[in-house]
Amino acid sequence: MIIEKIVVGEFQTNCYIVGCEKTGKGFIIDPGDEYEKIKEVIKEVGIEPSFIVNTHGHMDHIKDDEKFGLPVYIHSQDVECLKAPERNLSQLFGLSLTVNVQSFIVEEGDTLRAGNLSFQIIHTPGHTPGSICLKYENILFTGDTLFCGGYGRTDLPGGSEEALFKSITTKLLVLPGDTLIYPGHGPSSTIGQERRFFW
Repeated sequence: MIIEKIVVGEFQTNCYIVGCEKTGKGFIIDPGDEYEKIKEVIKEVGIEPSFIVNTHGHMDHIKDDEKFGLPVYIHSQDVECLKAPERNLSQLFGLSLTVNVQSFIVEEGDTLRAGNLSFQIIHTPGHTPGSICLKYENILFTGDTLFCGGYGRTDLPGGSEEALFKSITTKLLVLPGDTLIYPGHGPSSTIGQERRFFW
């Protein structure tokens, strides 16, 4: 599997290009800014993205969605963020971001496929009501749910510390310790390393 991380925008969001080496098919996770930079990496790695996945609906993860002309997958509880500046937080910065794309809903347990790869959707509410993680074997994309040595904010609209800690402890930290995590900000880690942070 091909995984390329691109740090984009003023919030230093991790955008990921994920692809199947055998078929060249892939997708984009959280293209929150710097379209041209992302496009160049896609060209360099030779992946043909078929869709975008938003791990949640905040501005720094969805801002450049529509520039790629691809359908977007997002959880049902965050889909309104694509059209509502007060939900995607752009309003807090004096902006009015709306994302006009073809969108599809994903829910807990759904599967997204790219080439020979199949990713399981794990619903992890807390940072936002519709936050999700994507799991393939021992690889986990965690968005702003779980970071290296930390976790997402819960003091923003729709956030819940209780829900976030439940998501992390009951759905993520129970995974094998060698599971690699690729978060929405900052460096990668493993589930084993993050267990020590929480327990």
